Amino acid sequence: MTEDEVLDEFRASRALLEGHFILSSGRHSRTYLEKARVFMYPERAARLCAALAVKVKAALKEPVSCIVSPAVGAIVPGYEMARALGLPGMFAERVDGKFALRRGFSLAPGEPVLMVEDIVTTGLSSRECLDAIRAHGGRPVAAACIIDRSNGTADIGVPLIALAQLNIPSWSADELPDDLKAIAAVKPGSRGLA
Repeated sequence: MTEDEVLDEFRASRALLEGHFILSSGRHSRTYLEKARVFMYPERAARLCAALAVKVKAALKEPVSCIVSPAVGAIVPGYEMARALGLPGMFAERVDGKFALRRGFSLAPGEPVLMVEDIVTTGLSSRECLDAIRAHGGRPVAAACIIDRSNGTADIGVPLIALAQLNIPSWSADELPDDLKAIAAVKPGSRGLA
């Protein structure tokens, strides 16, 4: 699947938004990818994750025994990747602000894990989820995501395999371009919701 075909899935779902957005990282952007609108269509999620699974199989240097994804946004792609790769899938949830495995999920000491994300911008939630995997005894081998908004610049500490790498600029609040300063900001993400 090409990057244009990935974006076509977002466009067809009305999930490629333009305006002034505050991302979950706190950075501002003209473009927002509302992945929940893509993942609400099982056939789209399955298509995207099957294509990502092909890239993951080709890139992994060693086998993994399970998938762990950060809740809430990456539960669906984590599940679909687990299905595509024939592996068990788990998710980490925030407990007192930190990711942790709950609901009976566990990892064996040194278990090789693939962490699956939805979209990576700065890599913060990816790094937090990878820390949780390590804290629970797992050994992150690599990470995978549908879209890497950082265009390969986010350092998460393990190899990141992306279905699409995009260069979508983002800015801190104190370095906004004039056109964004003139537009009211919207925060569509889920981080910080009660």
